[in-house]
Amino acid sequence: MPQGPFTSSGAAQDTSPLGALAGRLQGELLTPRGPDYDRIRHVFNAMIDRRPAAILRCAGVADVIQGVRFARAQQLPLSIHSGGHSVSGASVCQGGLMLDLSRMKGIRVDPARRAAQAQTGLLLREFDHETQAFGLATTLGVISVTGIAGLTLGGGLGWLNGKYGLSCDNVLAADIVTADGDFLTASPAEHEDLYWALRGGGGNFGVVTSLTYQLHPVSTVLAGGLVFPAEQARAALRFYYEFSSGAPDELSTSASVGRDAEGRPVVSIAACYCGPLHEGELTLQPLRNFGKPVEGEFRPLPYLAFQRAHDAGAPAGRQHYWKSSYLKDITDGAIEALLEFAATSPSPYTGIGFQQMTGAASRVDPRATAFAHRDRHYDFLIVSQWEDTADSDRNIAWTRRCFEAMSPYLQAAVYVNNLGGTEQERVRAAYGVNYDRLASVKARYDPENVFRLNHNIAPAAAT
Repeated sequence: MPQGPFTSSGAAQDTSPLGALAGRLQGELLTPRGPDYDRIRHVFNAMIDRRPAAILRCAGVADVIQGVRFARAQQLPLSIHSGGHSVSGASVCQGGLMLDLSRMKGIRVDPARRAAQAQTGLLLREFDHETQAFGLATTLGVISVTGIAGLTLGGGLGWLNGKYGLSCDNVLAADIVTADGDFLTASPAEHEDLYWALRGGGGNFGVVTSLTYQLHPVSTVLAGGLVFPAEQARAALRFYYEFSSGAPDELSTSASVGRDAEGRPVVSIAACYCGPLHEGELTLQPLRNFGKPVEGEFRPLPYLAFQRAHDAGAPAGRQHYWKSSYLKDITDGAIEALLEFAATSPSPYTGIGFQQMTGAASRVDPRATAFAHRDRHYDFLIVSQWEDTADSDRNIAWTRRCFEAMSPYLQAAVYVNNLGGTEQERVRAAYGVNYDRLASVKARYDPENVFRLNHNIAPAAAT
């Protein structure tokens, strides 16, 4: 059925540039008059309300090539939408062309090679569904409705990072459409500089249409979480720091602080053990023995089930404002500051998290991939979320005050996937020691900065 005035079936009567583009597509071209336009342009973060001039719903690589060449020829802003889960909302442009890859969901799993080639419209749960049929997985994030592409290109911190590294560490190759509309494959054997840059450098270098991942034998994990009440919150955070500091590679952990119905801070500790279950039982015993949790448990679970376990905590449609950095140590001073602010959060949906980077992910040379932050630390993230737009000012103000109070305990660096859309001044800190090299790769593949609607790396100046 027609989706708007510029579908491929109706483009012959339209002689405008958009009409000509529509006639070259397998997919659909939506404009603001199309019935699906508003549904497609809305993303996870309801604070984002931008209106592209057109949305190209790509059916395949050929459509991506046409879209990139068209946007460049018409000098239109170009944004790339896959899962749409970024808090910055960079996947939706204002007045330009939005490339929507969400229909590109092809995946081929090779169990003999323990590898999967996946198109970048896939969500985490869709990728995991296919690989788990063979008892295989790779590190991906912790919310299963996240897109694989944005997550991986920015690094990819997930439940398997201790044993198998970050998502970007498991990328064997990437297919990409560059600013010239050329189709390239980046791997250790070809376009090695681009291959390096894509593993942590974000969407700065082109439209990645597929990623080939290394897979690992993961099926049943020992996983779950415990919730500790307000009177144990301080002790629970101290215990979490001690417990996670000695975690083996097979164990990945996170802690979060929220508030109960009375507004008091409560602490949740989650963990996933991906090794032999009997060893995991011994490893988790100190956590099971600690304190008096009010709810929760650890038990053997299908990996796919645990990957979906936290989805309900961040549904689409809420207003989101995040602040983030890295925390090397969870000190008593940091705990006191955090608990003081957690009790005053304006929204019951807001949480403050510590997700640990550990094991294999922390031992990679900082310059081996574009993702530079390679020590054992915690990704500190304030996830402020609320429903009523009238509450935006006080939620944003609270988040900024909380982040400021925590600043003495935080590192200057930040995980690029957590950056908001108004934090361009922190981009250099996000890419760390690799920024200058990334700028040189950017100058080679995108000297005109066509791909700038992201946490942007400016092309290095010609010398």
